[in-house]
Amino acid sequence: MTIRTTIAAPFKHTRKAGMRKNELVYYYALDRKWMSTEQANQLLRRAEEDGLINQENGIFTPRFDLSEVTLPIGFKPTSAIFERNDPSQELIGRIAKTRNVDETEVAAEMNRIIKEGFDGNLLPPAALVLLAKKYGVPCEDIVASLRQSLRKG
Repeated sequence: MTIRTTIAAPFKHTRKAGMRKNELVYYYALDRKWMSTEQANQLLRRAEEDGLINQENGIFTPRFDLSEVTLPIGFKPTSAIFERNDPSQELIGRIAKTRNVDETEVAAEMNRIIKEGFDGNLLPPAALVLLAKKYGVPCEDIVASLRQSLRKG
């Protein structure tokens, strides 16, 4: 998870549990020169929307365990951190890879669950989480994004 690693980097490097917005923007744009100040602000907005960071009284704190993130030597985020991925499509891809089947087969199974198991009264992201659990595919890291996609839809 590149965005998670990017969010974790300033907290791990400074060994701080919380940082102000200007400290984070300075870290990303001026100290590391990874992005422009506008991109740093965009990154923080997206991380907040995706539930990766929390802001309280002007202090940003990560909403995940920093010890679970390893910063590779020479880490530099790519432009992919600014792209919005469809969480449902990502989960379909994970399930397909784990089961070694085509993504269309996963989508078909998702549709069967919705139609046969729930009489059409289940949303696709929920059906995908059920499939992920069934096949032991980790999805905890994108559940917040899946919920967010439901609110926007």
